[in-house]
Amino acid sequence: MRILVVGAGAVGGYFGGRLLEKGVDVTFLVRERRKRELEEHGLVIHSVHGDAVLKPKLMVAGEPSEPFDVVIFSSKAYHLAGAIADAKPYIGQETMILPLLNGMAHMDTLWETFGRRNVLGGLCFIETTLNEKGEIVQTSSAHDVRFGEWSGERTERTEALESLFAGANARFRLSERIAADMWNKYLFIATMSGVTTLFRAPIGPIRSGEYGGAIIDRLLGEIKEIMQAHGAPLTDEMAERQRIQLEQIAPTMKSSMQRDMEKGQLIEADHLQGYLLLLAKRYGIQAPLLETVYHNLKIYEASRAAGE
Repeated sequence: MRILVVGAGAVGGYFGGRLLEKGVDVTFLVRERRKRELEEHGLVIHSVHGDAVLKPKLMVAGEPSEPFDVVIFSSKAYHLAGAIADAKPYIGQETMILPLLNGMAHMDTLWETFGRRNVLGGLCFIETTLNEKGEIVQTSSAHDVRFGEWSGERTERTEALESLFAGANARFRLSERIAADMWNKYLFIATMSGVTTLFRAPIGPIRSGEYGGAIIDRLLGEIKEIMQAHGAPLTDEMAERQRIQLEQIAPTMKSSMQRDMEKGQLIEADHLQGYLLLLAKRYGIQAPLLETVYHNLKIYEASRAAGE
């Protein structure tokens, strides 16, 4: 199988690099500047799971190529439209599309663009970033990808992917409940990013404050209600596990959205919290704390835009 990874950033570069390291036929679709950087220095991975320096196949949008068997999208949501435009010529009728974005709004976009048959469900768990040299720095024990058919069935094509990914220096797992996996992660991320950006603090000081635990529980409860009203396969038991995880994660933990704000970078406010508020409005659900979180994020975005 031929795999096209759209971009070679912290997520796509890491997982694509691990597949390339295994010997899988991987090509990275990148911008001209990133192409020159990778041609000169290689795809460099610094990881707690082992370092690697790789010489990947590279292409830029517009170069001729036959359709790929698999296309992996791993960009931030605000870059998805551009990534789709760049990758569209390389996606055929039988191409499997594997998204590794956070949230759920991108699924609607991908389904509308490519049809439901082509698009698998997917997510990843990883802490990784690019350093000033454009090298990938991966620091978490987790470096996991889950993928599967939206229906939950095991199919010939997903089992072929499972075999292709097996043995890579990262955990690729075929899931028979990928929709539930994605909504479950979305609940955790929307809550975690919501409270840490609202208070501009790691989770520990928020939890230990007089009202912090109650605020976390309230936000998680609002988001759970919205998701369940939408018909998400998210049970009360699953939501409780996410609440307990928020109690148990390291007190120094920050959300990636909070780290992006600290660096003055773009954030996924509309994709994560904004999408949930659209659903809340659709189902007539009041979510005042979620609205407060979102308003805080939009103030940041307006301030950032004014500064630029």
